[in-house]
Parts: sequence; C-alpha cells; structure tokens
Amino acid sequence: MTPASHIRVLVVDDEQPIRRLLRSGLSTQGYAVAEAPNARAALAEMANEAPDLVVLDLGLPDVSGQELLRQWRAAGCAVPIIILSSRTDEAGIVEALDLGADDYMTKPFGVNELIARIRLALRHRLQQQGEKPVFQTGGLCVDLVRRIVKVEGREVKLSPKEYDILRVLVQHAGKVLTHNFLMKQVWGEVQDVQYLRVYVRQLRQKIEPDPSQPCYIRTETGVGYRLSEAD
Repeated sequence: MTPASHIRVLVVDDEQPIRRLLRSGLSTQGYAVAEAPNARAALAEMANEAPDLVVLDLGLPDVSGQELLRQWRAAGCAVPIIILSSRTDEAGIVEALDLGADDYMTKPFGVNELIARIRLALRHRLQQQGEKPVFQTGGLCVDLVRRIVKVEGREVKLSPKEYDILRVLVQHAGKVLTHNFLMKQVWGEVQDVQYLRVYVRQLRQKIEPDPSQPCYIRTETGVGYRLSEAD
C-alpha cells in the first residue's frame, strides 16, 4: 500500500474541534490533511487536488453530506469516503452507504479506530482494482472461481443463495453493506429484510465457529453486515 506520508485525506466537517482533532491525529501517522468546513469548500478542494480518501460529516451547514456524496459518485469519483454521523442518524447512515460511502463512524469516535477504518477502506479499494480469486480470513477460505468454501480446511456445502450472499460479502470484505445493497445484489430487488436475515443465520450456522457470536459475518445494527478480514 502507498506509504501514509503520500496519502492525502480531506476532512469535511463544520466543527472546528473535530477538524483540529483529526488533523492532529492523522498528521502524527504521516497523512497529509486538508480541511473543508462546508460542502462548497469541499468541492473546491476536490477540484483543486483530489484526495486519496475523504472523511465526510453528514450534517454540513450548506449542503447535506448525502447530497455531496451523491454529486461525487454521479461524477465518477471513486475516492473512498468514510462517513461521520451522530449515533441517532441511522437512516442517514444507511442512505449514505447506499449512495456509495465506504464506511461510517458515529460521533463521538476514537481517532485510532478511524485510522484503522481509513487503512481498511484504502486496502479495500486496492483489492477491487486487483481482485483476488481466493479470499481467506482466519479459518474461512472462499474460492470465487471454483465456488468452493472451506472452514478450517473442510469443504462446506452452501445453498445457491447462501453462496451468493457470501460472495458479495467477500467481494466487499471489510466494508459495511446495507440490507438493501445485499438484497439487490442477490435477488435483484429489495425483499423483506427478514428474508435476508434468515439466510444470513443459515450461513453463519455453516461457517462460523460459534454462530451465536459470529467472528466472520458481523452485524452492523440497523444498517447491514460486514465481512471481517484479517489484518
């Protein structure tokens, strides 16, 4: 991966203390940090010098973070974007993820966790550019070419829908996927979310060491699921 000293992060947040905190925390890790207090300034920064990653607050004073995200993705911008939001804005988070955000964090948050999410988002983007046919994390191994799933070296038989759900999660490993995104990818349309939950429960029974405490398919409460990947 590109050294942190060569990675430019754009922080878009109207709260100066948040921007100051992120500039301090990211700079100590070698990231170059640009700041924007509103959407207008963010658009100017993006046009001037496209960053390698954006940390975007949803509650901007001029244009919502969702609208800014919509504009960037509609223009073909593929830069990883991590959303910052209040804990109560579950609907806003889901909308942003469906619009193409790569991850999210709720305020208040820890800078170290955000840095870990930044590394994850950058790694995920690199994986998309050169996708590996075999994915492995812990004891789980998924061969996307031969459609073979193994747990601790033992082949596991999945139903077509179970495999399709796992395939989509693997293709976006480490990234939170909303319920709607998963259902559209697997069924081609949005179904009753309970339908998805049933299949995920069945899938966990087959691949998780302890289905009651899943370590591979993590639930993002009220949002969707994330497939954990080894560091």
